[in-house]
Parts: sequence; structure tokens; C-alpha cells
Amino acid sequence: MRGRSAVTSRSGTQRRRGGEELSSTESGRSAAPGRGAALKQRVKTFRDGIEAKPKLRRTYRVAIAVVGGIVLIAGIIMIPYPGPGWAVVFVGLAILASEFLWARRVLTYARKKYDAWTDWLGRQSLVVRLAVLAATGLVVLTTLWLLNVIYPVARWLGLGSWTWLQSPLFG
Repeated sequence: MRGRSAVTSRSGTQRRRGGEELSSTESGRSAAPGRGAALKQRVKTFRDGIEAKPKLRRTYRVAIAVVGGIVLIAGIIMIPYPGPGWAVVFVGLAILASEFLWARRVLTYARKKYDAWTDWLGRQSLVVRLAVLAATGLVVLTTLWLLNVIYPVARWLGLGSWTWLQSPLFG
């Protein structure tokens, strides 16, 4: 049983405050190997090797921060567009959460809020759902206009005289 005196390290190993590793029965974990036991052991060995070398640990944390940050930003940009925007956001947060406690907290919070939003939206009438769809479409069109994607398409369709379709940022 995991009590107040147990601490979980970044590699997932539970230890007593003095540093002694808890047995599987003390930590509440099953001692029987599961389907992913070999993979978990390889990951644990990899993480222990990183934890043993401070410079490597720092480099690894920076790499995780950069990769996770890039994936997270890409996901945030993709949210209003059709496709896997929220999935990419959650993947970016999961990458960051593998190394940073604050990201784990944000990931848990974001999952709860996303689930609450989709549950709420599912309970709404068709009119509300269509209004949300229209608002999302408006956000997509506005960003496409600001990024000057609409005007080249308009020129291609022979509507080049419609200069109001040019982006104020890149026109």
C-alpha cells in the first residue's frame, strides 16, 4: 500500500523517503509481468541510465521540452481545422508530461475539460451544435484569410479583382 512515506521517482520507481525501493506488494503494483512488461523494463533501464548522468539528463529534458513544445504548438494551431488538432495537443502534452510534472497536471486538466466540453456539446440541441459548427467555420475562414490562402484561390478561379479577399497581413 502506498502511504505518505512513499515517493515516486521520474522513472516510475516507488521509494521510501530514505531512498529504499518499495517492493511490488508495498507499492500496490502487481508483481506478475503483464503484456508490456518487457517494454516497461527497457524504458525503465533507459530512464535509469539517463538519471545516472546529470549532463545527459539535462540534455534529455531540453530535447523533450523542444519536441513536446513543437508538437503542442502545432496541435494548438490545428485545433480549429478539420483533423487531429486536439489529438496532437494531447500528444504534445504527453511528451512533455513524460518529463515535467506541470505538463502532467495540464494534461489531466485538459483531458477533463475536453471530455466535459464534448459531453456538454453532445447534450445540446441541433441548433446549438450547428452554431458551434458555424463558429468553428468562421474561425477557419478568418485564419485562412489572414494567412492569405483565400486570395490565391480566388485568382485561380478568375476572381482576382476581388481585392478584399487579400490578407491585411500578407496582401
